[in-house]
Amino acid sequence: MNLRKDPLIPMVGVVTDIRTDTPDVKTFRVVGLDGKKPFTHIPGQCAMLSMPGVGEALFSITSSPTNLDYLEFSIKKCGCVTTWLHEITPGQQITLRGPYGNGFPVDTELRGKDLLIIAGGIGLAPVRSVINYVRANRQNYGSLDIVYGSRSKEDLVDYQEILDEWCREDGIQVHLTIDREQEGWDGHVGFVPNYVKELNFDTSKTVVMCGPPIMIKFTLAGLLELGFSREQVYTTFELRMKCALGKCGRCNIGDKYVCKDGPVFRLDQMTQLPDEY
Repeated sequence: MNLRKDPLIPMVGVVTDIRTDTPDVKTFRVVGLDGKKPFTHIPGQCAMLSMPGVGEALFSITSSPTNLDYLEFSIKKCGCVTTWLHEITPGQQITLRGPYGNGFPVDTELRGKDLLIIAGGIGLAPVRSVINYVRANRQNYGSLDIVYGSRSKEDLVDYQEILDEWCREDGIQVHLTIDREQEGWDGHVGFVPNYVKELNFDTSKTVVMCGPPIMIKFTLAGLLELGFSREQVYTTFELRMKCALGKCGRCNIGDKYVCKDGPVFRLDQMTQLPDEY
């Protein structure tokens, strides 16, 4: 048995680059000790990052599978492990294991479809992998609309990449919004659920959505009001995962275990949603 290929066995990785995206979000680039990408994945899958003596936490893999050189993780500072990560410098060794969970069905259900990507705040992290996968395989997909919002301009993750790359590509429409007016912002102002309803998208689109539970709740209600069905909407519940092994039970939702059956779900597949949704 090759333990190095077992997703339950941590491997040592090296953080080679750290990019500051927002006041509380940094993106970490990770390779193996051999300088190569630690493992392959599909958009929507997650990995455990840890440091002995500090702790372990689960994060979405932000980079696209089409990136063959490294993995990226966009991480919001909000706890013990994330605070430690935000304080390290390039060259730091960490341990990681994965990938875990099923991802977005980019090569099956989403293939050939017009897509609507909806994200709020750090919720852009899981869907960035989908967006860049679609961009790299543009011939396999229809139009791509991206609705992304955050509290302020400074809180928009990957803002420069959005402006320099996504906004300049044919077949991609980017719709940005922030919660409140601020100096220097001449774009849309308002919450994501209201903006989605305002944009009044064609109901033939397939939706990929990720963000705070309150955003998902009201955006889903708005989509249903516009005429979308639950069969058209995919989202991810990885924030409810803890051990990623199906042992702790923290991720149980009705008859589903997020770490085993998810974290990506089509909403009609859920017999019930968590209370916060």
